[in-house]
Amino acid sequence: MDIVQGWLNKAKKLESPNADLRPDANEISLLVIHNISLPPEQFGGPHIAQLFSNSLDPQEHPYFRDIYQLKVSSHLLIDRQGNITQFVPFEKRAWHAGVSEFKGRNHCNDFSIGIELEGADHIPFTDNQYSVLAQASQQIISHYPMITGDRIVGHSDISPGRKTDPGEAFDWNRYKQLLNC
Repeated sequence: MDIVQGWLNKAKKLESPNADLRPDANEISLLVIHNISLPPEQFGGPHIAQLFSNSLDPQEHPYFRDIYQLKVSSHLLIDRQGNITQFVPFEKRAWHAGVSEFKGRNHCNDFSIGIELEGADHIPFTDNQYSVLAQASQQIISHYPMITGDRIVGHSDISPGRKTDPGEAFDWNRYKQLLNC
């Protein structure tokens, strides 16, 4: 696994329109872990990719009626089997963090990379997800050295009270051990 021109070479590439230029691409210094499932707590299917590509059908599920017009994305998605899809090159700003703050700095999308895990707050993640997340994270850390162990956070850490992911089922100790940090 390697990063070539902002793209993880082992990832399926599905470029999202929900991205733009960073204020300073040299300031990538935060890694944010999320979870997502569409519909909630249901896995598999094309819905996450459809949300990130603005093609989610609001008639397909009642939950989609409230979210289909959102303009959101993430750099990476790791599904339950450990397959990776990349929606935004790392040098661009993905729209994953929303209203957020880290160590006194707002707008975390400006300086972060977002990784979505297919999952839900209360459902354990898979062994494949932890393995692939650690491998991808190691590549990101080696390519963007301003991202250190203390600059790897959950969405809930940068948007407290608004977001809960990656949730209580995410095993931070296991992940950090796999990263050796």
